[in-house]
Amino acid sequence: MGQKTIPTGFRVGITENWRSRWFANKQRFGKLLVQDNLIRKFIKREYAVAGIPKVEIERDMERVQVFLYTSRPGVIIGRKGAKVDKLKEDLEKLCGQEVKLEIREVLNPELDAQLCAENVAQQLEKRAAFRRAMKMTMKASMEKGAQGIKIQVAGRLGGSDMARCECFSEGKVPLATLQAHIDYGFAEAFTTYGAIGVKVWLYRGPYQSEEGSIHASHAKKG
Repeated sequence: MGQKTIPTGFRVGITENWRSRWFANKQRFGKLLVQDNLIRKFIKREYAVAGIPKVEIERDMERVQVFLYTSRPGVIIGRKGAKVDKLKEDLEKLCGQEVKLEIREVLNPELDAQLCAENVAQQLEKRAAFRRAMKMTMKASMEKGAQGIKIQVAGRLGGSDMARCECFSEGKVPLATLQAHIDYGFAEAFTTYGAIGVKVWLYRGPYQSEEGSIHASHAKKG
């Protein structure tokens, strides 16, 4: 079963936390769910170069709290916090509520599966050889302390006439072990030959033996 599903979703409620944390009745649930999706899409679109692996959202009756993880907090904060203030205003217009924004820096981008997937996708869009892009990303992650990594790319690789799938792995990636801290990321590379999908599974080690999180405390609150 671990081979068939997204590892982070498979572990939600066991070792992984929800990325949207709030309660609502039937009348409001659908509206808030769509709003969460719009918030994430807006942030990813406006700050595509900021290296944002995930956005967590909490709600209460008065306000919306957004936790934004990024490998480049300076891109979002801007000079004297000008950009983060504008982002907060844009989110308040989108939500129609007060928004509290907290930016958290990703200290090791090489140990975040989503950022690894986006890195491979960016290299493919720059016409880099897909095998070289995959192996360089895997090497960087293993050198930073990952216990295992698997990368899969699918599409018209190298401009071939027929789409195919290729996969490389290093170390161990125990997908079916619920106590294993496995991160998952997906990105798309839009090349002249068509779209190429990139999937990354990254094993950081057992949850019990982890020494701290790869995410630092907040960099800027808004």
